[in-house]
Amino acid sequence: MSFLRSKRRLLAVIALVVVTLLVVRPGAGGLKNRIVRGLSQGLGRQVEIQSVSLRVLPWPGFELHNFVIHDDPFFSAEPMLRAQTVSASLRMISLFRGRFEISRLDFAEPSLNLARNSQGHWNLEDLLQHAAKIPSAPTGKNTTEGRIAFPYIQADRARINFKFGMEKKPYALTEADFSLWQDSENQWGMRLKAQPVRTDFNLTDTGVLKVSGNWQRAGSLRETPLEFKLEWSHAQLGQASKLAYGNDRGWRGGILLNTTLSGKPANLSLDTKFEVQDFRRFGVAAGAPMRLSGQCGGRYSSVDHSLTDISCRAPVGPGVLSLDGKMTSLLGPRSYDLRMTAQGLPIASLLVLARHCRQNIPDGLVAAGTLEVQATVAVGREKRAEWHGGGSTSNLRLGSKSNATEFVVGTVPFALAAASQLPDSGKRVVQSQVLERKTKLAPVAETRVDFGPFSVALGRPSPAHVRGSISRTSYGIAMQGGAEVQTLLQLAKMAGIAAPIAAASGSINFDLRLADNWGSGMQMHPVGQAQLRSVRAEVLGINKPLEIISANLLLKPDEIAVQNVAFSLANSTWRGFSSIPLHCADPGVCPARFDLHSLRVEAEQLNESFNPTFGKRPWYRFLASSRSRRSYLLGLNAKGKLTADRVIFKDQTATNVSAIIDWNRGKLRASQLRGTVFGGSHVGEWKADFTAQPPHYTGTGTLEQVDLERLANVPDSAWITGTASGKYQADFEGLNASQMMDSADAVLGLDISNGSLAHVELSAGSGPLEMQHFTGSLKFRDNKFVINDGRLDTQDATYQVSGTAALGGTFQAQALNVTLSRNGLPGFSITGTLNEPKVVPASASETRAALKP
Repeated sequence: MSFLRSKRRLLAVIALVVVTLLVVRPGAGGLKNRIVRGLSQGLGRQVEIQSVSLRVLPWPGFELHNFVIHDDPFFSAEPMLRAQTVSASLRMISLFRGRFEISRLDFAEPSLNLARNSQGHWNLEDLLQHAAKIPSAPTGKNTTEGRIAFPYIQADRARINFKFGMEKKPYALTEADFSLWQDSENQWGMRLKAQPVRTDFNLTDTGVLKVSGNWQRAGSLRETPLEFKLEWSHAQLGQASKLAYGNDRGWRGGILLNTTLSGKPANLSLDTKFEVQDFRRFGVAAGAPMRLSGQCGGRYSSVDHSLTDISCRAPVGPGVLSLDGKMTSLLGPRSYDLRMTAQGLPIASLLVLARHCRQNIPDGLVAAGTLEVQATVAVGREKRAEWHGGGSTSNLRLGSKSNATEFVVGTVPFALAAASQLPDSGKRVVQSQVLERKTKLAPVAETRVDFGPFSVALGRPSPAHVRGSISRTSYGIAMQGGAEVQTLLQLAKMAGIAAPIAAASGSINFDLRLADNWGSGMQMHPVGQAQLRSVRAEVLGINKPLEIISANLLLKPDEIAVQNVAFSLANSTWRGFSSIPLHCADPGVCPARFDLHSLRVEAEQLNESFNPTFGKRPWYRFLASSRSRRSYLLGLNAKGKLTADRVIFKDQTATNVSAIIDWNRGKLRASQLRGTVFGGSHVGEWKADFTAQPPHYTGTGTLEQVDLERLANVPDSAWITGTASGKYQADFEGLNASQMMDSADAVLGLDISNGSLAHVELSAGSGPLEMQHFTGSLKFRDNKFVINDGRLDTQDATYQVSGTAALGGTFQAQALNVTLSRNGLPGFSITGTLNEPKVVPASASETRAALKP
């Protein structure tokens, strides 16, 4: 009973103390020096606390304000750790033993600086060694244990900074949750979860870093047994590259990295597994997601900071990529000795990788075969890489699903080289031509892979020869030889090189090269020279084949120059030159240029080549071509000059015709349209809009000294003579002559001198009506001419002319209704047709017409 009474008194006293503390909340300033001294001795670092207050709930303890742990000046002058508030919870059982023992330390938003000195040591090493020498009990000790237990240490929303020497790095860990405890007599454990950031960039998708592990008590840090697991997940590859290198390298994908470290720092075993989901180049949409994965192992020694027994494996289909070797002096002038191999690597897998790295690789391109590689690289302290090795392909085949084409390449040898230039066949491209492009190849020395030479059959008796180079930043390919044009076009299509010609036959001799930066995202174009001979080609948007008699092509980085071209189209032969710009952001700014001449042009043949009533693909149909058969003319922007000695329109011929042509993606403007027509001259400008449905035409012009007899051109019936000049405006639309006439709206101002109307007699026996001078305006609309403000001067009188002339199928069928009037004198009314006009005096309607027999 006395024991129970004494226990009740003790509980009552404790309860009284607790209530008093709740009401009074006394300060703990008297314990400040004791706490500071104890922590300083335990950590081996100077500790500073601004104030201490007692906390009762939810658990008795202390609140440490403005808590600072100073660093060893040998590492940094900045504090090692700083926290505004640290909660120290007391172990209750220690109170009954008359001492204070801290069971838990909670840091609120602390800032931790991890520093490394020039010798490669970290400021945490002394703390870990110091803790190993203190005979503390495990954090979860039993109640009978007399030693002070190692407290459970926890930090929420911490920031961890890194400092190398005097330089504070931009790398940091934020939103870090950290826990540290002593598992057993000789073992400690920890957990960390944080987000990696850079202080000089605004990064958002750097993922989550998780670290967990344990280490044991040992005489020195190098001999400390440890085991840690690291996981980096939910990181975006582009943001991760910006975190590591300071700039986004343009790669995309989700990162998952798992690393296990076990052993002792003097001989540490590393095992890493990595995975990149949905790997691709920025801006490249390559269809199905691509997954990259692999596994690496090795051993690290803190004695000489070396990484040995490196063994990495990455499966690629049935093949495997391997990396073995060692790396030494990681904290100083590094040296490498690595061996890389590829065994049975499928070429198809490399094509998939290329499709995720670069745009414009055709979807229908397929590849088969395998790749074998053996290579070594050694880097000494002078930082000069020595590459050796090579390999070859086996049974390499390239094909296209779209046109069932296959090119058998077979074996392609290649070798590693460390020189600063591409092979001779591609050297000129890189140093002189490709360097002129907006995306220049960097003229720096870098290791490359030289492949070839090898042969490819392209439809000629002798195969073409190919060789080239590939480096980390760029590639270059050179081809020489002859080919059938259609075979070369199929190869170009497989490589993603655009060509306006759909199908062709004929021969080509070429010396071509292709070079670019990886990931440039630009349309690939070869450079070099080519000669075309007897090529018959189908151009999308033209009904009849284009027959190229001969042409010399100079393919430059920024344009294709077509020199000494001779081609036949629409039964006309054209000669001249043209140039086609490349890599132009706006085709309207840099159009194709041309200057072409023909001896003879037949309008009827042009009509058959471009009119919708002829051919399987009439000229206007290119505006509605499907994407797979998109017309070359639809996207063409070209300016230049066309000249022809003769242009034949059925029974009429225009000579010395020339025009300045501006074709802008379906819209035509022919300015300075000059020529000799109907014995006179013409100067004008015509426009056509083929993007409209139906096409729309407008024109203006001037005619000088035209022979009206040749203009009328009615067989066996010359109904008009004389010389005329005038100006015209015309507006119409349609796909054939009937539609154009029905929609035409035109105005013609005429000035005729010394002419006659052969079938018109104003009185019996007076002979054909002689026109000394005629001026007037003829307006054409609704298939009818309307004469306005006409004035006719004859030898005997001057008449005011008005009326209409309706058009039929021929000139002979025209219906006339024309009035010749004079002030105060009788006039005349003319009806009938041009060949059989009826003339009636306007004041005596009963007078019969006098007709010429």
